[in-house]
Amino acid sequence: MDLQGKKVLVFGAGISGIGSCGLLEKEGAEVILYDGNDKKDAEAMKAQLGEGSKVRVVLGAFPEEEMESLDLVVMSPGVPTDLPVVLAMKEKGIPVWGEIELAYVCGKGDVLGITGTNGKTTTTSLLGEIMKNACDSVFVVGNIGTPYTNAAADTREDSVIVAELSSFQLESIHTFHPKVSAVLNITPDHLDRHGTVEVYAQTKESIGKNQTKDQVMVLNYEDDTTRAMADRANGTVLFFSLHHKIKEGVSMEGDAFIIEENGKKQIVCTLDDVNLLGDHNYENILAAIAVTYSMGVPVSYIKEGIKRFKGVEHRIEYVDTVKGVAYYNDSKGTNPDAAIKGIKAMNRPTWLIGGGYDKKSTYDEWIEAFDGKVKELILMGVTAPKIADCAKTHGFDKIKFVDSMEEAVSYIAGKAQDGEAVLLSPACASWGMFPNYEVRGDIFKDCVRKLKEN
Repeated sequence: MDLQGKKVLVFGAGISGIGSCGLLEKEGAEVILYDGNDKKDAEAMKAQLGEGSKVRVVLGAFPEEEMESLDLVVMSPGVPTDLPVVLAMKEKGIPVWGEIELAYVCGKGDVLGITGTNGKTTTTSLLGEIMKNACDSVFVVGNIGTPYTNAAADTREDSVIVAELSSFQLESIHTFHPKVSAVLNITPDHLDRHGTVEVYAQTKESIGKNQTKDQVMVLNYEDDTTRAMADRANGTVLFFSLHHKIKEGVSMEGDAFIIEENGKKQIVCTLDDVNLLGDHNYENILAAIAVTYSMGVPVSYIKEGIKRFKGVEHRIEYVDTVKGVAYYNDSKGTNPDAAIKGIKAMNRPTWLIGGGYDKKSTYDEWIEAFDGKVKELILMGVTAPKIADCAKTHGFDKIKFVDSMEEAVSYIAGKAQDGEAVLLSPACASWGMFPNYEVRGDIFKDCVRKLKEN
């Protein structure tokens, strides 16, 4: 669709909606930014659009008479597509796109689309790192934080767009078809919007609905739902697997990440080259290898990107090794379930820093997940006594109370031995001691850097 002079409604004033407005103005469209909440501040919304924007803001009930003149509606991902006003627009035959479709239609280059329930951000970030080794023009966009619409106008024919895509973003694609798509896994999520797991999975699977045989769909062999997608795939399927040997695909053999093709094996890298920990991250690496290899990236470039990648910030993020002790920042482990993943990922004796704001969580399962790995539990914050009492009921009494992150890191540095690890994975929110989990993680990393300098 040529958007020049077209009247386009952007539904939703979040970061994606603002990005869509900007792209549409560049394309010469007449743009209305709409939100059904009439209590919102129209002037504040207008200010986000930037000086010189001609976008008109409409709040509350959308005028019926104005609906007749619309050429296109662009939905922000957070806005449900089954709202009465959206259904009314569809009944009038007005095309309804998502911001991903808009960016795809307006942009250039090859798209690598990543979806799934877990691991999207890590895999997308790693893909971006690898592709930057191989290409001059790489954009990492989507659900990872930068709207695709913000980048679309800057893309070139030789660009590679690495896009993390949520189920909400995939609901309203029409012509979008990535050169390589990947579905990492499926577990129940967002059922309040999709209704059933089956509908949720179908929405994820739709990432490949417009692909052709010369394009690739990367699927997780370990996941029953994604494995079954192979039978329906339009693109050429490439499996990755953590526990099974894949004759034509990407898998692990011992501590090696391997590509097997036409009866020949290539070792991409080994666990010694990897900064990430845990089986869930090894699956993310396998997926990234499958996607980039499908794009023709040389194995040496893939290995270089993996070696350089330290993970997503604050998510079991490798910080540094000081005097043989490896430090990991999992400040995003703000509840026991998240912190369990952190401790399960550790593969050596670990000094664990925990505690913080009391969200009335229980800590039994977290303590049980220590599984003999935790040498000592260093606690801070309001929850410290509560966690200590819980630990003792489970027979764990190697506990130290501290008043600050600096004290925690200093105490551990005086005791930890070569070959051990330190993990900040608090199982609690940061409030009360830190403004947010990012600041908490940054202070931890700063403490580690000062150790290194001294």
